[in-house]
Amino acid sequence: MSDQSARLAPHYSMFQVAQRLLLTGHSHQAWPDVALEGQIEAFQDAALDVDAKWGRAMEKAGQVRAGYRRFLGDPSAELALGGSTHELVLRFLSALDLGSRPRLVTSDGEFHTLRRQLDRLAEEGVEVVRVPAEPADTLAVRLATAADDRTAAVLVSAVLFETAKIVPGLGMLAEACERRGVQLLVDAYHALGVVPFSAAEVASAWVVGGGYKYLQLGEGNCFLRIPPHAALFRPVITGWYAEFAELAGDRVEGIVGYPVGADRFAGATYDPTSHYRAARVFDFFAEHALTPEFLRQVSLRQRALLTGHFDALDLPESVIARDRDAPPSAFGGFLALRSPHASHLRAALAERGVLTDSRGDHLRIGPAPYLSDAQLASAVDALGTEITTLTGANALTSANALALR
Repeated sequence: MSDQSARLAPHYSMFQVAQRLLLTGHSHQAWPDVALEGQIEAFQDAALDVDAKWGRAMEKAGQVRAGYRRFLGDPSAELALGGSTHELVLRFLSALDLGSRPRLVTSDGEFHTLRRQLDRLAEEGVEVVRVPAEPADTLAVRLATAADDRTAAVLVSAVLFETAKIVPGLGMLAEACERRGVQLLVDAYHALGVVPFSAAEVASAWVVGGGYKYLQLGEGNCFLRIPPHAALFRPVITGWYAEFAELAGDRVEGIVGYPVGADRFAGATYDPTSHYRAARVFDFFAEHALTPEFLRQVSLRQRALLTGHFDALDLPESVIARDRDAPPSAFGGFLALRSPHASHLRAALAERGVLTDSRGDHLRIGPAPYLSDAQLASAVDALGTEITTLTGANALTSANALALR
């Protein structure tokens, strides 16, 4: 595949992607220039229609749902929208019968949204079982084994946020959970826009995700795909937007009613600017044929380029190393490098104009479709220079310490 950055980079002029080494593509990709048009349109609609703007805002929300459905491979998906995955996960958790099933099963490799909230629930007496995330290729099987009759839900990522490892076997896990009456929540955030994801393969699962990362939608654009049996659930945390649609059944005094479909998990008043922006970006993706399949091809090629340049540096594995056991197809959209100096390297690279990030002992390097091959090579060269500087400084420190003995 030829380098596609030449045709895409001009559309990201405001983020100056051609002039900067933005290797945080797994965390926050640049927005195409049309995103600003969406934000301006939101302001103009508010100024023109004042409170009547909500009709237009709801249209934009519909376009956002349609965009997500394309990346979920589920044209009829019921999607509740939210400003963050946290608020959507809270509504999901509040719908569980934790009194009868006071047990939640997850992995120890989940993003902070789940990690922190489940830690807090554990303090309140909910039993939280954490299954080791590694090895990722057996994680789904081990989660299925851990789910018992006391388990309310299993919560797991489709792609692990620290290591970029894809978690296979989610279809099997969904079937196992369904047989046992256990709810399955799949976090697809690190898959959408870089690893094709089929919601149909986990039809009985709840799927949460958003567009802040690979889909370039910016903040405030998250979703919860609810499964067909969601009509049985009554979330305790419920917004007044859930009363917009016609309520299912007769209203009973003293009992809160819920509508059918995804509106059961609706929130309340929000800033619609995020949806105006997202609708423009989804249109941009469609116009430029940025499909899940194409973006996966780009990601695999860019990650291969990064690993090839990294391997050519022949750096000491005690200082920095990558996972060489799994094939390229086992990874998502970024290169995770394990190093005891990960945080230092992130800061040092930033001083050299290379923006990456780190999580624990992992330095994460995330390419994006608008970056050229030359930019990726330059970023890895900067890492090599910094490693040389770091090891040289450490060697000098050790020599000085010996001289003082």
